[in-house]
Amino acid sequence: MTNGQAAASSSSSAWAPLRVPLFRTLWIAALASNVGTWMQIVAAAWLMTSLTSSATLVALVQTASALPIVLAGLPSGAIGDVVDRRKLLLITQGWMLAVAGALGVLTLLGATTPWVLLVLTFALGLGAAMMAPTWLAIQPDLVPREEFSQAVSLGAVQFNLARAVGPALGGLVIAIAGPGAVFLLNAASFLAVAIPIYRWHRPTDESALPPEHITAAISSGVRYVRYAPGIRAALLRASVFIFFSSALWALLPLLAREQLGLGSGGYGLLLGCMGVGSVAGATMLPSLRRKLSQDAAVAIATVMLALAIGTLAYVHNVGLAGVAMVAAGVAWIAVLSSLNVSVQTFSPRWVRARVLSVYQLIFQGGTAIGSAFFGLVADWIGTPAALGLAALGLLLGLTTALRWRLRTGEHLDLSPSAHWPEPAVAIEPGPEEGPVLVTIEYRIDPGRGREFVRLMDRLGLSRRRSGATQWGVFHDAADPGRYLETFIVGSWVEHLRQHERVSVAEKEIQERVHSFLVGDARPVVSHYIAGAPSGSESSGKKSSNSG
Repeated sequence: MTNGQAAASSSSSAWAPLRVPLFRTLWIAALASNVGTWMQIVAAAWLMTSLTSSATLVALVQTASALPIVLAGLPSGAIGDVVDRRKLLLITQGWMLAVAGALGVLTLLGATTPWVLLVLTFALGLGAAMMAPTWLAIQPDLVPREEFSQAVSLGAVQFNLARAVGPALGGLVIAIAGPGAVFLLNAASFLAVAIPIYRWHRPTDESALPPEHITAAISSGVRYVRYAPGIRAALLRASVFIFFSSALWALLPLLAREQLGLGSGGYGLLLGCMGVGSVAGATMLPSLRRKLSQDAAVAIATVMLALAIGTLAYVHNVGLAGVAMVAAGVAWIAVLSSLNVSVQTFSPRWVRARVLSVYQLIFQGGTAIGSAFFGLVADWIGTPAALGLAALGLLLGLTTALRWRLRTGEHLDLSPSAHWPEPAVAIEPGPEEGPVLVTIEYRIDPGRGREFVRLMDRLGLSRRRSGATQWGVFHDAADPGRYLETFIVGSWVEHLRQHERVSVAEKEIQERVHSFLVGDARPVVSHYIAGAPSGSESSGKKSSNSG
């Protein structure tokens, strides 16, 4: 077998990323940490019921866990892209270890009050919200490029396994040693992640430019998502899927208790069946992706999940319900890993955490809104009918594929190309001077104007993703072969960041644009900065020629 064949064979396995020592260590550590998190959720809710009889305070435990994601979702992604990701992960793990440890000690001492529990639960959720986008963003750094989709699937598998095991294990520990012991075990689980992250010798990013301000970083992240069609399609499809599929998670406890007559153990068994399905789904995904397009795979999995939810809505047999949950696990992992791969593979490294924070916000927001909606619907028309409505919604939601098709950017090389020449300037502008107007003049065959403008529209999306706030292309009314591209960037340093951000894939688009040039013509690039140059009364025009 040749080296190429061996690599292909390895990458075809669902478990191939686990052969990478660092990924395997962090995967196991994340599983332990997520199990601890689900144990913590169960223990916090149980402890609150023993501290107060107020239904409002009991419900606020879930609010305290989820609210940080809403408040810190976008800033967490911006911070994850601006600072050293390894250091940020260590800080968040240390923060959560301290908070969970404090809650454990206070609980063992009998000093935990309802408001102390809510404040510390919020603090723990804040740490998780700050960590999540960065944790997802480092995954491509851990495995070979050809194994990235399998790594994403395995990440979803460990989360679902933790969701299945954690609540049951938490209930067992509570019964034996009480909630305080659960909180301390959760604190210890953060060490499992912090130690391998501390030992990870990750190469540092090198840039001569100052880091972005957080507010500017948030804006540039939102702008990137807005002008990335592949990411927009994945996010819209995700919002529809999450809204309707949230009914399963929201109503499963009621289904287990009222329709199937199960206790907490039976409910845990159903979650375990879904965990088994997740593992099976991850095993099948590589083969499925080789045979089907991204859209087809997601459509089939969505139909499977709709059928599983529809079955659960009216089944009274525990065995059939278990089979339906296994099928739901297969479908759930197939859809979520596909959406995650689409989002991540269209995100270059410089903005990946920000894009993932938007994805996280949509995921968590859709879950919260969908759960509340289907809870109200279940109160009105009953749990079976509400689940049936959710299944129908999933099927109808597939119509979004007609307009927003799912694609993957695995074929794109989004690494920096560094092919833009340094701007030629007579006086070096200050970093915050601006806005900056960049003009690029092209001379092409007038007969190819329409084709040229269509390609320029793609280039325009690239300019906007990398920092342009405005963009346009114009033709000269007196000279039909002369076209002028213009775009505006907020400051000089932001334009210099464009030079660092432009990717190999975008270089290929630019080379296709240059193929329209006639004869020996070359693009003529000029830079104009608002106002007079610093320390000079001369013109603010800066010009250079670029190939």
